[in-house]
Amino acid sequence: MPIHIANRLVAAAGRIILGKEHAVRLALACVLARGHLLIEDIPGVGKTTLAHVLARLLGLQFQRIQFTSDMLPADIVGVSVFDQRDGAFRFHPGPVFSQLVLADEINRATPKAQSALLEAMEERQISAEGRTWPLPEPFFVIATQNPSDQIGTFALPESQLDRFLMRISLGYPDRAAERALLAGEDRRELLAQLPAVLQPGELETLFAAARQVHAGPRILDYVQALLAHSREASGFSLGLSPRAGLALLAAARAWALLAGRDHVLPEDIQAVLPAVAGHRLRPAGDAPQPADTLTRRLIEAVALP
Repeated sequence: MPIHIANRLVAAAGRIILGKEHAVRLALACVLARGHLLIEDIPGVGKTTLAHVLARLLGLQFQRIQFTSDMLPADIVGVSVFDQRDGAFRFHPGPVFSQLVLADEINRATPKAQSALLEAMEERQISAEGRTWPLPEPFFVIATQNPSDQIGTFALPESQLDRFLMRISLGYPDRAAERALLAGEDRRELLAQLPAVLQPGELETLFAAARQVHAGPRILDYVQALLAHSREASGFSLGLSPRAGLALLAAARAWALLAGRDHVLPEDIQAVLPAVAGHRLRPAGDAPQPADTLTRRLIEAVALP
């Protein structure tokens, strides 16, 4: 049963990422909804470790790309090199040709380098040298970024942010989790010993199960009401797009699956809304507001079905 597989994934990840079950569940829901994940937080709280954990548990081919200010698009997608034996240029695929790509510190690279991921994340293919190459199936991007007020960062444009189904943060661990972290084994050693939880074909089973989770008419009414309020209320300058609505439903279906249900409840929508909508909403006026404040205001303003 899919719920048993999901529970094994959450339990195994929790042995490495201590005290962050909600964030781990959100990350797993993002993957089961076949979306890309952005993890934004200060250095040293486990962003990169979470990406490694997901790759190992899901049994996915993994590549890490360390984004830097001097990176070029060819460093990501690949480059054509002249082959003297054949007398022609031959395309050498870049690290993006992997099932799970960790774009580490993505906002350390310039917008030109960041844009190399746009086609990959949307179309799951790469166009270069007049040809198109499909990416492996399945294909996910997990990106990490440091807060935008830190030195040497380039803000992701809206078009890039919208490619991420969710944006989450881990934050500091609570006292008990931090104590266990300090007294326990090194996370790198534990990660190296972490076996894959999924067998071949089981991830596709979870994908199919998530798609089949039922979202009734009242749930669709609720999602539409949230979208409409974000576009019409005076407190928002940029509302949620139809793609955001589809992302919200897909994430809620995956969240319900992780809870062992075959139908979506309003609570599932509310549970994933901050991660799905927080990076897509813009407040009215010049003063910045935390994403949690914006999504909480949206939830409070729209009545439950």
